[in-house]
Amino acid sequence: MTPDTRAAAARLGRPARLTRLRALGGSPLQRTCLLLLALFVLAAAAAPWIAPQDPTFGSLGDTLLGPGAGHWLGTDQGGHDTLSALLVGTRTSLVGPLAVVVFSTVTGIAVGLFTAWRGGRTDALAGRVLDVLFAFPALLLAILAVALFGKGMTAPVLAMAIAYMPYTARLVRGLALQEKARPYIAAYTVQGHSALFVTVRRMLPNIAPTLLAQATVNFGYALLDLAALSFLGLGVQPPTPDWGAMINQGQAAVLQGQPLSAIVPAVAVVVVVVAFTVVGESLSDTIAGRDPR
Repeated sequence: MTPDTRAAAARLGRPARLTRLRALGGSPLQRTCLLLLALFVLAAAAAPWIAPQDPTFGSLGDTLLGPGAGHWLGTDQGGHDTLSALLVGTRTSLVGPLAVVVFSTVTGIAVGLFTAWRGGRTDALAGRVLDVLFAFPALLLAILAVALFGKGMTAPVLAMAIAYMPYTARLVRGLALQEKARPYIAAYTVQGHSALFVTVRRMLPNIAPTLLAQATVNFGYALLDLAALSFLGLGVQPPTPDWGAMINQGQAAVLQGQPLSAIVPAVAVVVVVVAFTVVGESLSDTIAGRDPR
């Protein structure tokens, strides 16, 4: 193959969709969501230093206090500072979904690329296995993992990552089959490049923007599922701050006229989930060439 032919193959294989991502953040809603997500990430990173008090330390003399100079968002029924618990709980509430998304995306990419490239019986068998995994809702599988391995974060995160993996794998397989039919794949194959090189170095960059959009949406769903587990008392356990656990513990405060300890983490969950959903949908629209506004 001549140098000109190799150059043409490289141009065909370039991830052209990446150039469309420059349009992301064009509308006020998108910019607001990106800004909110950036603030929550900064809060998670700096929580131990910016939290005004230790969220694990409670005083029985300070239970169910309203907002004031010493406690800007009041306290819960255990005397814990709500603002401090919210800030420190941001780290716990974001790390869990991040682990779910990373694990499910990496394994989904590997399964999807492998089955699309091999095809035949391998693809058919993998498809049947993925169909079986689709039958298990993520939250139900996480509850089963807690029943088998005990409460905490590790078991639910692994179970939910397994439940989310088929969605990514099915998406990757479909995109990879489309890319496999393009001329640049045949050009690289004729040059003698290995399947690993073609799929990882050439095919994967072309489908990466779509995977990024899917991972962004999955992050919001994973956060909501893990918060629900903590609310049920099956996820993060006290005294570790977590938004779902805070909502659970704040129910008693709502009945006693101090709802902030439950409302504040609930609002945080809704805002982050909505922001991730908006950003993910905007990414999908941008990649598809539609106007995301």
